[in-house]
Amino acid sequence: MSSENQKSEGAGGAEPPEQLALIREAVRKADVPRAKPRTWRGAALAKSLPVARVLVDKGVLHLDRYFDYAVPEELDEQAQPGVRVRVRFGAGARNVRGGRREGGGLIDGFLVERVAESDYSGPLAALAQVVSPEPVLDGELLGLARAVADRYAGSLADVLQLAVPPRHARAEGRDTGEVPPPPAAPEAGSWRRYGHGAEFLGALASGGAPRAVWTALPGPEWAEEIARAVQATLASGRGALVVVPAGRPAARVDAALTQLLGAGQHALLTADAGQERRYREWLSVRRGSVRAVVGTRAAMFAPVRNLGLVVVWDDGDASHSDDNAPFPHVREVLELRASRDKCGFLLGSWSCTVEAAQLVESGWAAPLVADREQVRGAAPLVRTVGDQDLARDEAARVARLPTLAWNVVREGLKHGPVLVQVPRRGYVPRLACERCREPARCRHCAGPLEARDGGGLWCGWCGVEEGAWHCGECGGFRLRAQVVGARRTAEELGRAFPAVPVRTSGREQVLDTVAGTPALVVSTPGAEPVAEGGYAAALLLDGWAMLGRPDLRAGEDALRRWIGASALVRAQGAGGTVVVVAEPTLRPVQALVRWDPVGHAVRELSERAELGFPPVSRMASVAGTPEALSAFLAGAELPGDAVVLGPVPVPDAGGAPGAARRGGGAGAPAGERWERVLVRVPPGSGAALAASLKVAQAARMARGAAEPVRVRVDPLDIG
Repeated sequence: MSSENQKSEGAGGAEPPEQLALIREAVRKADVPRAKPRTWRGAALAKSLPVARVLVDKGVLHLDRYFDYAVPEELDEQAQPGVRVRVRFGAGARNVRGGRREGGGLIDGFLVERVAESDYSGPLAALAQVVSPEPVLDGELLGLARAVADRYAGSLADVLQLAVPPRHARAEGRDTGEVPPPPAAPEAGSWRRYGHGAEFLGALASGGAPRAVWTALPGPEWAEEIARAVQATLASGRGALVVVPAGRPAARVDAALTQLLGAGQHALLTADAGQERRYREWLSVRRGSVRAVVGTRAAMFAPVRNLGLVVVWDDGDASHSDDNAPFPHVREVLELRASRDKCGFLLGSWSCTVEAAQLVESGWAAPLVADREQVRGAAPLVRTVGDQDLARDEAARVARLPTLAWNVVREGLKHGPVLVQVPRRGYVPRLACERCREPARCRHCAGPLEARDGGGLWCGWCGVEEGAWHCGECGGFRLRAQVVGARRTAEELGRAFPAVPVRTSGREQVLDTVAGTPALVVSTPGAEPVAEGGYAAALLLDGWAMLGRPDLRAGEDALRRWIGASALVRAQGAGGTVVVVAEPTLRPVQALVRWDPVGHAVRELSERAELGFPPVSRMASVAGTPEALSAFLAGAELPGDAVVLGPVPVPDAGGAPGAARRGGGAGAPAGERWERVLVRVPPGSGAALAASLKVAQAARMARGAAEPVRVRVDPLDIG
C-alpha cells in the first residue's frame, strides 16, 4: 500500500475508495494459509480436539476403518464432524518431518469425529484440505451406512458413495429456504377401499408408526394413496420418504404430492435430475427445509429429519437392487431404517413378493388389502389360452394369434387402445416336465436343471450331473424348453389390424402415456405406458418364455409383470379384458385369473421354507477363477451350519442374457474361466455368514491377491 494512501486515510478519516477496499480484502485473504493439499509442516495444531478421525474413500475391505489425522489450527473452525476432507494416504512411517507424517497420495474422505488424543502412538499426518464446510454426514446416516455395510459384507466407504451424492459448489451456495408448516391431516379418500386403510392413515397423522404390506387395487389411484400417506405423516410434524423403482412412477407420485401439498413441499431425487439439481434437492432435505422425499434407488439413504414413514413401491422390481458394491436392496435398507428410527413402514405393490409375505407371516408388518368384492370390482376379466387351445386353433397355427385373442383385440379397439405385452428378447426358459410343466430340479439341492451341449443334465446350483431324471409330480420322463418368437408375434398382430396405428415401448424408447384413442401398444414388461382412461384390453403373449426362465423367482416375477400390465386395463364392469397365453393350470396363471397375488406369495413362501430357499434362508454368491475360489473358501471361516453348493461354471460377460446377474453380480471376464458357489445358511446365521465372507475378502486384499473374487450377499438371481 502506498504512503500517500496511508496519509490520506489518516488525515481525512474518510472511508477508503471502493477499489482500494477490494484490494485490501484480497491481500487479507492471501495472508491466510490456504487449505491446499500440503503437509502443514510446522503449523500449530488446534487447541481443542486436535485429532480428526477420517473415513478414507478407498472402498477396500481391509481399510474399512477410521484413520487419525492432526488438525491444523487454521482448519480448526472448518474441520467439523461430517464435512468432506482431503488427506494424504499411504505415507511410510519413516517419512516424518517436523513431527508430521508426510508423503502419500491425496484422497477424499469424511471427517467422522474430533477427539483429544489418538490411539495411534506414532506421528500423524495433517488434514490436507477441508473441501467444504457443509456437514453432509451426520451420526444417523453414518450408523445406517455401517449397518448396511455389515449386512451385505461390504465397506462403509462404498455405502457412503451410494448415500451421499457428489458435491456441487454452486448448489451449496444457494439458500434452501425455511421449513414449511405441517399440512392438515388428509381425508381417507380411496384408502377406505382397504380394510383398516383409514385407520392406517389416522395412525400416521397421530404420530404412530404402523407397518403394513399393502396390496394395491388395479388402477392409477396408487400414487394418490401414497401421497395421502405422506401428507398424514407430515401433518404429525414428521418426515416421509418414498422410493419407487424408476423415473416414471416417481413422476406420478411427484405430481400427486404437488396436487395435494402444493409446489416446493417435497424433494424429488432421481438420477435424471442432473448433478446440481439433485445435490441441491438433497441439501434441502439434509438442512431440514424439506421433510418429504420421493426418489429412485439412491434416495433410500436420504437424510430426512425426524423420519416418520418410509414407503417402497413395487419391491419386486430389479431396479431396487443397486448395481454397485455392496449391492443393497431398497426393501432391506428401508426395513433397517424403520427399525432404527422406530417409524412407519409401507411396502406397496399391485402384486406381492415372497419377502413381503414373509414380513406379514413373521408379524413384523400387517396386511393392508381390499376385500374380494372390491377386487372383483376393480380388476379386469382375465381369460387364458393354453397349449391345447393353441393346438386346436387353426388361426393360431396359421397366423400365430389365437382366435380368442384376435376377437378380444378387435372388440377392444372399438373402445380404446389395446396393450400387447411381449417378453424381452433373449429370455431363456428353464427345463420343465413336458406333461405337467413342473420345473425340473436337482435331487441333491433342488436347484434348476440345465441342458449342456453334450446333451446331459446338470444342476445350475451345485453342478451335480443328473443321469436319470423323472418328474416327481406326474412321473414323466420328457422335458420341454422352447421360446415362442415374441417379436414375430407382435409383427403378426400388427398385420392382422393394418388400419390401426401400432406404437412400441421398450428398450429403445419407453413411452410414458398414450392417448385413449384406438391403437395397438406393443410393450416389453415394465415399459407399459399409461393409457388415458385405461386400456380397453390387453394381451399377455408368450407366457411360457417368462415362466420358464432359469430363476427361482420366475413364477413370482411373471405374475408381477402380468398384474402390472393388467392393472392398467379398465375394470371388468367397464369392459376391460385380459388374455394371457400360458398354460391355465400353472399356479401363477391361476393367481392372475383369481387376482390373488398374496395367495401365490404365501404358497411360494411355504414351499421355499420346506426346501430351504431364500428368503427363508440366507444365501451368498462367491465367484472367481477355480484357484482363487478354492483358496477363498479354504480361508473363510464359514458358520458351522453353512451349506456350500457348487461350484458351477460362470458364463462370461458376453454370454446369454441374464447370465451375468446369475453369476453373482457380473459375468466372468472375457477369455477367463470362472466358477461360482452358493453358500446357504438357515435363519439366524445371516449376520455370521456376511461377517465371515467380509473377513475372508479383507484378508485376501491385505495380502495383495492378484485374482479377484466377487462376493454378493442375497443375490437377486440365483438360478
